[in-house]
Amino acid sequence: MPTRLKRPAFWRPLALTVALLGFQGYLGFSAIGGQFGIENRTQIMLDIDQLKARSSALQAEIDSYRHRATLMDTRRLDPDIVTERARALLNMAHADDIIVMVDPNSGKPLSGKFEELATDELIQLIQADSTL
Repeated sequence: MPTRLKRPAFWRPLALTVALLGFQGYLGFSAIGGQFGIENRTQIMLDIDQLKARSSALQAEIDSYRHRATLMDTRRLDPDIVTERARALLNMAHADDIIVMVDPNSGKPLSGKFEELATDELIQLIQADSTL
């Protein structure tokens, strides 16, 4: 009894080949023009540089605020410096302070003693300099 061998179907290997080629084409397209592909790499690198610059600017601002906050720490404040700065900002003087009048134009003291200045000269200086 003769047996006839059945030839395998040609469409199954062809379909597998076409599917694999299609998948390779998709991978190639994604590698070149996809969201994370070669063409978009330059844009991604520019975005990274911009974000690094922004991050360093924000870190500098955070450090500035952190430094200001540490200056307000009660354990670090020197009471003498605080009172000196408060008096300078408020234009106030303590009874024990020695006040030296300075000429605003030259920056030199006006006189060595308080008694040497005439009352009119003191009034003129006070009116001329609004910071006193």
